[in-house]
Amino acid sequence: MRTTAPIETTGTTVEELLAPRLRLAITRMARRLRQEAGTDLGPSQVAALATIERHGPLSPSELAERERIKRPTVTRIAASLEGVGLIERVRDPADGRSSILSATPRAKALLRRLRARKTAFLARRLDDLDAEDRRTLERAAELLEGMLE
Repeated sequence: MRTTAPIETTGTTVEELLAPRLRLAITRMARRLRQEAGTDLGPSQVAALATIERHGPLSPSELAERERIKRPTVTRIAASLEGVGLIERVRDPADGRSSILSATPRAKALLRRLRARKTAFLARRLDDLDAEDRRTLERAAELLEGMLE
């Protein structure tokens, strides 16, 4: 594993050095994991599908809120996912003008496969590290999870 000099923690050095390095590393890792998943779906489609699977069934407005995207964007994403059989859309019984989106069994299987591929890629990379580096990444994961709460 490549080592770098420790980052100063005084003044604005953390903001100037650590934050950009961390942002770039996280962004590049996320991109690499998406590439390893091996799907024709775009990142927004996969994210929306995962949200529907995890929190659904959802109305398009609820999906837009959870994904922090605009309702017209959800409409386009939902249409494309419905077109390839990954979500089902039914009329909302409480509001006939709206619909409810849910993941199909095919979508659930696809998401399991994508997650497994990404996890396997990451596990192979982690296997190349020594125990101390893995412990460091375990602590970093805990910190990142805390930052997201």
